[in-house]
Amino acid sequence: MRFQEKLHQYSKEEIWEEYCGFLNMSSKEFMDVQNRLLLEQMELWSSSELGQSILKGKYPHTIDEFREMVPLTTYEDYAPVLLAKQASALPGEPVLWIQTTWEGGVHPIKTAPYTKAMLDTFRHNVMSCLVLSTSRRKYDFDVNVTDHMLYALAPLPYLTGLLPLLFDEEIDIEILPPVKESISMTFKERNKQGFKLGMEKGIEFFFGLGSVLYYVSQSITSMQSGGKSSGGKLPGVSPKMMLRYLMAKNRCKKENRELLPKDLFHLKGFMCAGTDNRCYKTDLEKMWGVAPMELFAGTEPTCIGCETWNREAMYFFPDACFYEFIPEDELERNMADPSYQPRTILWNEVVPGGIYELVLTVFKGGAFARYRVGDVFRCIGIGSNKENNNIPRFQFVDRVPQVIDIAGFTRITEKSVNQAIQLSRLPVAAWTAKKEFTEDYRPYMHLYVEMQHSSLVNSAISIRILQDQLGIYFRYLDQDYEDLKNILGVDPLKITLLKCGTFDLYEKKFGRKIRAMNPESCDISDLLSCHMLDGKGDLINDWL
Repeated sequence: MRFQEKLHQYSKEEIWEEYCGFLNMSSKEFMDVQNRLLLEQMELWSSSELGQSILKGKYPHTIDEFREMVPLTTYEDYAPVLLAKQASALPGEPVLWIQTTWEGGVHPIKTAPYTKAMLDTFRHNVMSCLVLSTSRRKYDFDVNVTDHMLYALAPLPYLTGLLPLLFDEEIDIEILPPVKESISMTFKERNKQGFKLGMEKGIEFFFGLGSVLYYVSQSITSMQSGGKSSGGKLPGVSPKMMLRYLMAKNRCKKENRELLPKDLFHLKGFMCAGTDNRCYKTDLEKMWGVAPMELFAGTEPTCIGCETWNREAMYFFPDACFYEFIPEDELERNMADPSYQPRTILWNEVVPGGIYELVLTVFKGGAFARYRVGDVFRCIGIGSNKENNNIPRFQFVDRVPQVIDIAGFTRITEKSVNQAIQLSRLPVAAWTAKKEFTEDYRPYMHLYVEMQHSSLVNSAISIRILQDQLGIYFRYLDQDYEDLKNILGVDPLKITLLKCGTFDLYEKKFGRKIRAMNPESCDISDLLSCHMLDGKGDLINDWL
């Protein structure tokens, strides 16, 4: 039975219990679901060719044995099978393959198989997100078959293109613009057409990456001024929307402010995915008058969690993946010694305030086992009086320190930076890169670079030339980097040029090399202090 049929045949309480009942599970009930589904998946995965390529002849029979025998994995462990789409080697028969960026410039894409059972679970959990996006309290939600959704996400073969198809299987919400039309459109064309259709029909739902939602929201504000060129008329707008538009313009004029999306559209649900959402959620709420509900989904794990009506933290779905967590101290030890196998704890062992890297085993015939998906979460509490439950809730922190992800568009690693520098043939002696934020809390990558001494003496390479050159090669190596700049109007690269000998002086003074990717802020401060010293430890005034 489709969700929209349930809307007519069941009470709100019954629908809520089916789609949101996991929020009130006890810790034991949650772990019972986790353990049961892992035992089922363990048997499928261990007997598959893919599983045996990792297990090397071992067959775990218990969950403890599974966690002991299966090492923590990364995409490299699956790439030979998955990139070749060897369906016969998998634990379950794939009905769909989803792809995403693997490592910009170094590995173009990675693919992930989806079984029918995985898609069924995914669809159910996406509908849970839809219900919770409109809720203001328990059992309270507002979803209707006449609703319209402005959709600001990429089409298939990316995961985000799967979501409209899953919605369509459950309810006749109209996607703006229609999926079949949007596939052949550029991002800006989809944005313009979606707004035009929204002005004709209204917009009740808005869904996209937080950074893209912000860009589209700004575009809507600017696009409405186009009515001036037509004598105040917007072509194709319904009488109802035209009246709302004229009233909004008059109200904004009296209040001496620009027209905002909330003046034109009354959202029921506002959903955002991706990284860096915290950078945009406050502004988005001001623009739309509704707090966005954050959900977490990915190519490998599917949809694994979302916020509730309080918009304070995410709860994980019990039936998508088996969850393990690498504690922060274990992650740091592993970063210092890559050969070290960090220990993990389970969902019911996390503690408030703890920061963890997420490790997943995908259920229902999924390919990934004990997989380091590369995302870091903070447990902000166990149980909530507001939501009347006793389960952990989480807040997305960022990608793991080895990766710089900007607004959900890039995955910049040490390898990709090195490759960009090598291809540029610029005489870089040493570098470190850190994800930082502007004064208005917009993310960017800050590259601290030391050039070879001879290059400074002979050619006096400026920061501007260096930034232009590296920017060219980053765009060549990583198309997402180019999209980020073109679509969002953000230059994600800032460069600080350090004097010769700075990195050596840092190493001598502190007895260690600075980490290439995302060093601690205090380490950057120490590096900059070395930049201001000469080789004898004295302050210098000029170095170029």
